[in-house]
Amino acid sequence: MDAPVSFVLNGKPVSVQSPRDRMLVWVLRDELGLTGTKVGCEAGLCGACTVLVDFEAMLSCSTPLGDVAGKSVLTIEGLALEGKLDPVQKAFQDHHAFQCGYCTSGMIMAAWAFLKKKPKATRAEIVEAMEGNLCRCGAHVRILEAVESAGKTMGGVR
Repeated sequence: MDAPVSFVLNGKPVSVQSPRDRMLVWVLRDELGLTGTKVGCEAGLCGACTVLVDFEAMLSCSTPLGDVAGKSVLTIEGLALEGKLDPVQKAFQDHHAFQCGYCTSGMIMAAWAFLKKKPKATRAEIVEAMEGNLCRCGAHVRILEAVESAGKTMGGVR
């Protein structure tokens, strides 16, 4: 029997009646209607499903629902505040750091978590931090430029 799992989602408390071992990505998409988190490889290799759990980047395709009980989950839908894009979202827009857009939400969430810890990151540190997020369209150069730009906006001017 499924027991309710309660957590905070994009700043609001939610309770989901689902198997605790169901992967978070499917709960977000199928049960909560938040389709901004994408399903890529389903093996934790591409980063398309990246969300923040207690402000740490996590792969939702390999995070069971039970692991987020009592925690805070932030998805791409919750990143903008009061209709204003977050600096990372804005930088991705300004630098055209996407092509098909499939990887974009995972890229933004991974970049956000990294830049909150290290806004003054070097290009090499950004490359290393973003290594787990793949873009099949080849927008990596623009993605790196966007992450650097967002870091400056977030207080990391080098």
